[in-house]
Amino acid sequence: MSAINPTLAVRWGALAALALAQMSPGGLRPATAQDSADRATRSALALTAHPARGAAEFGRLCSRCHGARGQGDAVRVIPELAGQRVSYLVRQLANFHAGQRESVRMHLVVSQAELRSPQDWADIAAYLSAAEPPPATQTGSGADVALGRGIFHEQCASCHRSDARGDDDGFVPSLRNQHYYYLVKQMRRLAVGERHNVDENLVRFLRSFDARDVAAVADYLSRLRGPGGRHGRGAGS
Repeated sequence: MSAINPTLAVRWGALAALALAQMSPGGLRPATAQDSADRATRSALALTAHPARGAAEFGRLCSRCHGARGQGDAVRVIPELAGQRVSYLVRQLANFHAGQRESVRMHLVVSQAELRSPQDWADIAAYLSAAEPPPATQTGSGADVALGRGIFHEQCASCHRSDARGDDDGFVPSLRNQHYYYLVKQMRRLAVGERHNVDENLVRFLRSFDARDVAAVADYLSRLRGPGGRHGRGAGS
């Protein structure tokens, strides 16, 4: 992501914390934020996307953290985005913009003029979805890959598909081509309710996982490779 003035970061961090604290009776309620994210998502997905413009915006605003090609950063636990589903990428940008996902740094980024509109999200998502995923990602120890495979195919494949490619229609993300520790972190965050606007059944399901289950599924998924998802409506420029 682009460099951020430290003074502004502190100021925006405080504002973001205040905004999240106000998502309760008397302030901005979660339902209001969710409705806003829903409307923005539908608006973005109805637009004709311009991947070339999205590439330029991504390079200027996002590549500092997510890598020049959307490969992420395993050491800093930053997700790989290349090849991710268009609808999921748009949905997450809308969620960050509406305060439905918690990340001070991402709130700073999506507050910039270049990333406030659904057209911006559609363009960046189209670029990333068409980008080639990296040939390798961070993986776990390999000790419980068989366990992870069993859990995934028994419990998760009905939504994420047997090859973990995800599902555009249900805003279900691709889970392949992803870094191990990022997968572990997000499963843990989902289980404790730190991710808003997600299916309550998924939260309850992940709460049933013990530490070994989480590590096993993440390790199995981190070893899966495959092309990106459907690119959506693109103008090619």
